[in-house]
Amino acid sequence: MSVSLYYTARRAQPLTGAESAAVERVVAARAESFPYDDEEGLYLYGPGDDDGIIAGSTKLPGGDPGRWLPVTAHVLDSVTELRRAVGGAQWHVHMDDLDVPWDETEGYALPGMRDEALAAEPGGLCDTPGEQDG
Repeated sequence: MSVSLYYTARRAQPLTGAESAAVERVVAARAESFPYDDEEGLYLYGPGDDDGIIAGSTKLPGGDPGRWLPVTAHVLDSVTELRRAVGGAQWHVHMDDLDVPWDETEGYALPGMRDEALAAEPGGLCDTPGEQDG
């Protein structure tokens, strides 16, 4: 089963030149620091519909639980940087049907995402052993 993160920003005004440059800088810097060459990272595919200014998605790793958390954390941190670079927009970030909460201090994060002990356990973010398989 494939799981993806989706991220969109909407507002009536298009991106300014300075905001477009900031988005490009975030995308380039986050691509350079992405931990895996063979996984999908932050991917913007355009402004979206009528009032969309940013839209993108990332397919998360399915076969290796040890990669899932670093990729998810990296992409959510990337989207956090984008949100902070583009003011006045309404953001929607979700993992399939699960909305990812926004916190003014931490940004986008899933519960336990930064817990090193939890991350060290195989399938640490799953509630039951059956969920660990996908």
